[in-house]
Amino acid sequence: MSGYRVWAPSGLPEVAPGDDLAKLIAAAEPGLADGDVLLVTSKIVSKAEGRIVRAADREAAIDAETVRVVARRGPLRIVENRQGLVMAAAGVDASNTAEGTVLLLPEDPDASARGIREGLREALGVTVGVIVTDTFGRPWRAGLTDVAIGAAGVRVLDDLRGGTDAHGNPLSATVVATADELASAGDLIKGKASGLPVAVVRGLPDVVTGAAEQGEGARALVRSARDDMFRLGTSEAVREALSLRRTVRAFTDEPVDPGSVRRAVAAAVTAPAPHHTTPWRFVLLESAESRLGLLDAMRDAWVADLRRDGKSEESIAKRVRRGDVLRNAPYLAVPCLVMDGSHTYGDARRDAAEREMFVVATGAGVQNFLVALAGERLGSAWVSSTMFCRDVVREVLDLPAGWDPMGAVAIGHPAQEPPARPAREAGAFIEVR
Repeated sequence: MSGYRVWAPSGLPEVAPGDDLAKLIAAAEPGLADGDVLLVTSKIVSKAEGRIVRAADREAAIDAETVRVVARRGPLRIVENRQGLVMAAAGVDASNTAEGTVLLLPEDPDASARGIREGLREALGVTVGVIVTDTFGRPWRAGLTDVAIGAAGVRVLDDLRGGTDAHGNPLSATVVATADELASAGDLIKGKASGLPVAVVRGLPDVVTGAAEQGEGARALVRSARDDMFRLGTSEAVREALSLRRTVRAFTDEPVDPGSVRRAVAAAVTAPAPHHTTPWRFVLLESAESRLGLLDAMRDAWVADLRRDGKSEESIAKRVRRGDVLRNAPYLAVPCLVMDGSHTYGDARRDAAEREMFVVATGAGVQNFLVALAGERLGSAWVSSTMFCRDVVREVLDLPAGWDPMGAVAIGHPAQEPPARPAREAGAFIEVR
């Protein structure tokens, strides 16, 4: 058969908690055949499974179903819900349900689809595919469409990678979301307000698995966090990057992409600064020779200082070992302060305040740098040691006399996940007048 047919059975009654959906569907469409695909609106699945809750405040119900806020604009929230789906309002629906109640999505839509499939096999003796659908908006696209949130007996993805197109060109990235395409086709028939919650697709038996094979389910359609390039909205991305900004002291041997560091520098130099100046300079030590040359000279200067302080050789050795975070990093950056454009007042108090403004601006630039590195999934540690031997650093790196090193930043891929940061209550750091 070339082509396929889609229709929506009529005669399904209003669904109530405890209803057997497979029996209701079998009664409304007894002519289902092997290889058909059944598209079932999630609302009736939720009703049959008793996912109706009393909620005077829909927002509270959304909170309860939300795992992670992806983006927020006013009252509208795009969130990741308990099913791993990223959608508006966690899928909590106040339509087509009694006043004062809301519908939650099925707890496990794939399991719901499996139950309907098995029920139809028992009732009619047929092997069909079942897709549970819900309505989504999409990034970058206006309008809504139905997608698959649960599936059983359906090949939800058609992986064409390794094949060729009609011109013989290799296909290297094409994976078709077959289940979503089927869900959209059914939505054209079901509509949003027609009272037709089920559609049947006939003529595409190749997408249906055998009777003993359930398929991988619609969960396979959910992109993993690692592969999701659009995981967060703008403000949420900033907050996550801030939370990811941790001091990392152990790194893997994986090399650091210099482009990532340069992008972080580009973010650093957007920091505020006095008098429209640009007080930041970043010296990037990309070769092992430059890193070790600097660190060896700094170590020698530190050891000399400690000896002048009367420290024992044992104490000196321990301190030097504790300072090895820079030596263990595959990449170093040395942020520097320059006072170009600063004002001279001829008054010690005002001149000191002028320098403090530039120091604060440099710190803001370094913070931007560290946060941007976290956004690049790089770990970092800002260590103050270059500030204690600025002359040595300037000499080894051949820096202008007016460049003041403001610590060093160790950069690399974290060797392990940092431990959880103790919660800090913002109110403890606030005084209101």
